[in-house]
Amino acid sequence: MDLYIVLGVAQGATESEIKRAYRRLARRYHPDINPGDQTAEERFREILEAYETLIDPTRRSRYDAGHRTTAPGPQAAGFEGFDFSTRGADYSATFGDLFAEVLTQRGRAPAQQRGADLHIEMQVTFEEALGGIQRAIPVTRRENCRTCAGTGRTRSSTGSCPLCQGTGAVRSVRGHMVFSSACTACGGTGQQTPRPCEPCAGSGQETRTERVMARIPPGVADGDRLRIPSKGNAGMHGGPAGDLYVTVRVVPHTLFRREGDDLHIVVPIAIHEAALGAKIEIRTLDGQAKLRVPPGTQSGQRFRLRDHGAPSTRTGQRGDLIVETRIMLPKLLDERSKELLREFGRLNGENVREA
Repeated sequence: MDLYIVLGVAQGATESEIKRAYRRLARRYHPDINPGDQTAEERFREILEAYETLIDPTRRSRYDAGHRTTAPGPQAAGFEGFDFSTRGADYSATFGDLFAEVLTQRGRAPAQQRGADLHIEMQVTFEEALGGIQRAIPVTRRENCRTCAGTGRTRSSTGSCPLCQGTGAVRSVRGHMVFSSACTACGGTGQQTPRPCEPCAGSGQETRTERVMARIPPGVADGDRLRIPSKGNAGMHGGPAGDLYVTVRVVPHTLFRREGDDLHIVVPIAIHEAALGAKIEIRTLDGQAKLRVPPGTQSGQRFRLRDHGAPSTRTGQRGDLIVETRIMLPKLLDERSKELLREFGRLNGENVREA
């Protein structure tokens, strides 16, 4: 008997090729797959003898030299209680190893899943956005069930599983193939089947509303988004919770307009203040401030007050306040005022519309 022919490999076959051939043939002729088939049993004896000889470098070299030392040991005499695992750790294979790729995955614990992120909007006033605020906001989120601690199951009784008799595994036959898989009744634990948790209907989670403290930093702008870690939905199967994202919506101010960290304001001035110059009071975020309007100021002219703008959320440094002047004429003019304006026009009769 040529051992290379028995395994169906060439004489110079590598160790991996010998292993692949053995596994392929073992799946076909193993006694557990062919119960009562004496021909398959005898064939498997030959396959096993060839494999154990050719996979061992010393025995293979002696076989190749013409000295066959393949007499089967005591375990090769019969298949009663046969176990591959006693053939040596380096090259043996158990029956479960041969079919590892087709065993069911039901007995494995489900993979952890991160919880979903949540997104909400929060409205603040203009002053609150610039000064910063802390506010508790209601958030409806999925959390682990308090009854089952997120497992989705409650055990109704203890003891061995009646289906697998406490082994955690069951065997099934499909044609000539025998499969060993985790018990579907107990999930491979060997214990009696737990029943679904009633409050969460077996989902392991429940919906709850809680008040989450959101800290709005000074200088936050409309549309800025804040992240609150681990305040999203709870994860599945012990996974981490998602995050909560808060989008800030700032109510527009009646006087101030924001551009970056600068604030803009339009201030009306009288015609004589624009012509002769004046010191006027303007409103800022910090109260009243003095602004010097030089003589000859034009409508739309801008002046800058340093460090009177919005604080930066990155550096904390404040921007500027940009003051735009707008010349306002008096609503009513008496005859004396009209005469003075006519006199003013005669003295300053240049055409202001010339380029």
